[in-house]
Amino acid sequence: MDCKHLFISILITITGMCWYPRSYAQENLIPLPIKMELGKGTLKLHKGIIVQNDNLSLQSEYQLAANILADWKIEEKAWIKNPYLPVLKLELLSNTPTTAHDESYHLKIDDKGIFITAHSKAGIFYGLQTLRQFSVQKKMLTFCDIHDAPAFFWRSFLVDVGRNYQPLEMLKEQIDIMARYKLNVLHFHFTEDIAWRLASKKYPGLTDPSNMTRGTGAHYSEQDFRELIAYCKARHILLLPEIDMPGHSEAFKRYFGVGMQSDSGLYYIKELLKEFSQTYKDLPYLHIGGDEVKISNQNFMPEITRYVEGLGYKTIGWDPGSNLMPQTIRQLWMGGPKAIQEGGEFVYIDSKHLYINHMDPLETVTTLFHRKLGEQDKSNKNLIGATLCAWPDRAVAKPEDMFYQNAVYPSILTFAERIWRGGGQSGWICNIVDENTNAYQEFKNFENRLLHHKHHYFSNKPFPYVKQTGLKWDLIGPFQNGGNLTQSFDIEQQPYAKGLAVAKKIEGGTIILRHWWSDIISGAINNPQQNTTWYARTKIWSDTNQPKLFWIGFNNLSRSYASNTPKLNTWDNLDSKVWVNHQVIAPPLWNHAGAKGHLEIPLTDEGYTYREPMKISLKKGWNEVLIKLPVRDFKGEDWQNPIKWMFTFIPIN
Repeated sequence: MDCKHLFISILITITGMCWYPRSYAQENLIPLPIKMELGKGTLKLHKGIIVQNDNLSLQSEYQLAANILADWKIEEKAWIKNPYLPVLKLELLSNTPTTAHDESYHLKIDDKGIFITAHSKAGIFYGLQTLRQFSVQKKMLTFCDIHDAPAFFWRSFLVDVGRNYQPLEMLKEQIDIMARYKLNVLHFHFTEDIAWRLASKKYPGLTDPSNMTRGTGAHYSEQDFRELIAYCKARHILLLPEIDMPGHSEAFKRYFGVGMQSDSGLYYIKELLKEFSQTYKDLPYLHIGGDEVKISNQNFMPEITRYVEGLGYKTIGWDPGSNLMPQTIRQLWMGGPKAIQEGGEFVYIDSKHLYINHMDPLETVTTLFHRKLGEQDKSNKNLIGATLCAWPDRAVAKPEDMFYQNAVYPSILTFAERIWRGGGQSGWICNIVDENTNAYQEFKNFENRLLHHKHHYFSNKPFPYVKQTGLKWDLIGPFQNGGNLTQSFDIEQQPYAKGLAVAKKIEGGTIILRHWWSDIISGAINNPQQNTTWYARTKIWSDTNQPKLFWIGFNNLSRSYASNTPKLNTWDNLDSKVWVNHQVIAPPLWNHAGAKGHLEIPLTDEGYTYREPMKISLKKGWNEVLIKLPVRDFKGEDWQNPIKWMFTFIPIN
């Protein structure tokens, strides 16, 4: 981690808030259990605890329990009958599970000890993950009784290592975090136009540096992949490999000299699939891709599907995509919100509007928290769950940059909360909702828990999120600018002049006036118009005269497009402006001002979370902030440069 990123990571750490003073961290659990009752007493652990390790099938779970006790600095006593010491006991229930994928658990803490019961090892594991988030104060634990179970069976996170390679240790860190927050599928996308990143004994040239156009030579050996599978399995995570067919396969074509849909290509891909199945056993699913490709051979996908199923896999494919077979699970990635009702022959995984590479970091948390996955409160026979996706199409200078450009860890925690608990709001939401709604109170509550976790568990990791609730804005407009983005209006001289009508009050650090997918996602402005200028104003309190650090940004660039860098002396090529106490805040001196976007040229400072924050001198008392937001039209220069009419302004320390 370089000095700039370490500085930013440490700087933006904020402590969460508590609901109940007595229960310490228990009220800050993520995901919040479905049912939790906190008792009035405390379990005293001053003299240690007896670990009743009497089940040989739960040795790895008991080892995890021992690790938790060690972290708490609680002495583990030998298993002997001692009426004066509490007990930690894990128990697998012998009666039939309620579902085929029963991951429920019961966690109880009382004066006798800590007890976790479940129908499956996964349930025991998740009960321990809840327990490890508890805070032991003065070697005491608050009594509690938790009954918990996930709303969705398939809780997945996708990593795209085909485009941008990630070292094994980086992947393991993400797997550890997935496990802690009860995600259970790692979708591993390792084949792309750019590179094929898994070694093949039969065709070793596939991973030769000469066959890659980015991250040349970086790939995973057979031992690496075996290690990754085992690492996931030990944490009750299923590894889902994706071999994208027949699209996203230029690396395949470069090496073999033929496309997959040709007769020769079909032979070679079958040979690769056979080798894969013989090398890596006990993987129940294979993702066969199928998206973003012209199908010239209508028989390709049906034949590949039958072949893959003959190797023992269940298949998953992208929808929309190629001509998938009815039995293939469909992973949705395009289109607006639509309820997946029970009934019909298809089974779905929802990934629509779950691509964090398109989202502003602060927007990411707001969006994911409110998402109703598949527009259902919980899974059904036709909806097994959802996959959160990180698709950094654009090259990065180093793998760590992906975690500053995208809110990877904040998004995993937020997604974990939503997919475990279910529910959410119908439709897609990008801004913080009205403070007079239950949804607002739920978001505020979650944000406090999220910041608690940031402070306690991510202090040395990139976690680009800060507290948004409480920062309130007045939106004033529209002012007709006739297409002249530089036109000024009187509000710039007197932001709080009498007679200025406030069109809307809104809250947050990132405010999206008009979403670039405005036909399906509502922004802050009702019926936004072209050739208009809007203003946002707020006041920020300072106890003293002091410099303060802020995140400031406008058009937050997608990490999937070849978007242009803003021109010199502009924030976003729209003449947007920022004033604090009537003083203009100059935009950054961009490293590549005005540069034409290119997928092979990494972003360096275009986003507020991966450049130095702005230092602004505040006066003692209230400080006036005014944001100018002009727009000409909503077309954008081209599809790589859409108009994202938005702004970010928020103190970070």
